[in-house]
Amino acid sequence: MTTPNKTPPGADPKQLERTGTVREIGSQAVWSLSSCKPGFGVDQLRDDNLETYWQSDGSQPHLVNIQFRRKTTVKTLCIYADYKSDESYTPSKISVRVGNNFHNLQEIRQLELVEPSGWIHVPLTDNHKKPTRTFMIQIAVLANHQNGRDTHMRQIKIYTPVEESSIGKFPRCTTIDFMMYRSIR
Repeated sequence: MTTPNKTPPGADPKQLERTGTVREIGSQAVWSLSSCKPGFGVDQLRDDNLETYWQSDGSQPHLVNIQFRRKTTVKTLCIYADYKSDESYTPSKISVRVGNNFHNLQEIRQLELVEPSGWIHVPLTDNHKKPTRTFMIQIAVLANHQNGRDTHMRQIKIYTPVEESSIGKFPRCTTIDFMMYRSIR
């Protein structure tokens, strides 16, 4: 059992993107849900609006399946939860699983959430801080606060590390002779 990374309340994962070290790759995946109420599905989970949410409609565990077309490097999973708005619909126990398909998923994180409010940053790295390579991520809501039956998740974001390339990186020209020729006309 692990606890998610402590981030300042409401820490926006877009701040991670602004650093240039990661980028959001959720749009490259195929998303599916174990169940949902009409009008409260994947579109609401991915619409960048913290006022909308996915609402499950069935028995637990509630599942979010994220499948990539090719093996993908993932570093961080960010989930937005708000206990004040969702109360008994708020997840209290979440399992994060990765694998090649539904038949070989392995749990890499299990989280206990206590009245969460804001973004929860879940590292998808091994013991050596190396990002995970996978075809599929499954988020399973195992329990809700106050023994709630259905769940609300407001947003989910998935981040991959940005690999540095040698293209576009040039040595710094510091002498006057080099500075004369540093641009092409």
